[in-house]
Amino acid sequence: MQTTVKSAITFAGCGLHSGKAARLTIRPAGAEHGIWFQRTDLASGDTLVPARWDVVRQSPLCTTLVNDSGVSVSTVEHVMAALAGCGVHNALIEIDGPEVPILDGSAVPFVRSIVQRGLRRLPAPIRAFEMLKTVSVTQGDATASIGPSDVMRIDFEIDFADPAIGRQSKSLNMSNGSFARELSDSRTFCRKTDVEQMQANGLALGGTPGVNAVVFDGDRVSSPGGLRHADEPVRHKMLDALGDLALAGAPLIGHYRGARAGHSLTNQLLRKVFATPDAVRMITCDASTASRLPGFGLVWDEIPAVA
Repeated sequence: MQTTVKSAITFAGCGLHSGKAARLTIRPAGAEHGIWFQRTDLASGDTLVPARWDVVRQSPLCTTLVNDSGVSVSTVEHVMAALAGCGVHNALIEIDGPEVPILDGSAVPFVRSIVQRGLRRLPAPIRAFEMLKTVSVTQGDATASIGPSDVMRIDFEIDFADPAIGRQSKSLNMSNGSFARELSDSRTFCRKTDVEQMQANGLALGGTPGVNAVVFDGDRVSSPGGLRHADEPVRHKMLDALGDLALAGAPLIGHYRGARAGHSLTNQLLRKVFATPDAVRMITCDASTASRLPGFGLVWDEIPAVA
């Protein structure tokens, strides 16, 4: 059965890139509603923005959604990953600013609040997109592909010159609560030189190193407290990938592989998937298929507790 949150859940904080404070509330929604954002700070016009791949504006730093009236919501990937990873199919997300609060730089504050509040089952079957053939995209030395699988699986590989990051890879079956357990607390990361350049350009104004971003400086982690996982960077890339793939509009069943991929490339992949004849089909999930989707098998005690 489809689900929504049992009651409203509110978060507040600054956006990482804009530095602007925003209040975000995840509200229950009915069956077949899907995920939508609503800009409550705008007094007129079309304030609803669908959480969907075809309204993504290309950006290397985050995922930004823009409706036909030009109303936008940016940095949606972490809350979208949390909703997908918790098995939430329907929600209205109200926000009184242009950017989702960065919180601690991961998805775990969203995950813990959603699971704590609980989900409500809705009288409609879960529909999912099932990959039928492999589709891939390439941009420079970055690649992303997705192909047939009986579960949602993510493989990711990164390779940075910075010795503190280096080459990392990880593969996860996203069923049985693995997103919440393995990925949800991994924070966004950057290099010290990148932070300085972004701030010089008026970006990354809401970021506090060590609080909501991991900052690497050559061969060391300059953020107080260090890493939550030895391979936190590649885990966060996988978190981002799940959030960007959640913009398919329904759970996606397939094997995603990313190498040096980012938000823009994953969106290009979704665009190619839906433009390729017979690459994907929508199915109605039976109990067995539904039990293998991200969000099923969540155990509260396995969700990381992060101060």
